[in-house]
Amino acid sequence: MTQHKTLIIGYGSPIRGDDAIGPLAADALAAGPLPAGVNVISRHILTAELVEDIVAADRVIFLDATVEGEPGEVRVRSLAPDASAMSTMAHFLDPRELLAWSQALYQHEPEAYLVSAAGAFFEYSNYTLTPAAAAALEPMIERVRELIAAN
Repeated sequence: MTQHKTLIIGYGSPIRGDDAIGPLAADALAAGPLPAGVNVISRHILTAELVEDIVAADRVIFLDATVEGEPGEVRVRSLAPDASAMSTMAHFLDPRELLAWSQALYQHEPEAYLVSAAGAFFEYSNYTLTPAAAAALEPMIERVRELIAAN
């Protein structure tokens, strides 16, 4: 049986309140235990340098906060490469853009998901989550573990 290589990328600004949930979830997952073949990266923003890591993976799971939904709600959705995906800010990339670069440059399209938790507060607050986002952290991690287990 071939072992799948899974890459988990948690991203978000640690100084923007609930936006820190992506890196916090990634850090919690990295603390383990994790199955063999799972690599975790925690970043403030998504950058082009991550394409190299994505190309080495069979499955990529992005972790992020969102303003969509009720605060604390956790959602999982499949992602596909999309070169036209617009970033929400000019200085970082959308996960679908990174997948599109992987596809265009390396002809590699890993299975990809976005696990997001809805936040309530995105103003200055260093690694401090609202109660709703803090309550979403464990369900978010559990959804990632379910995706990892699904071969």
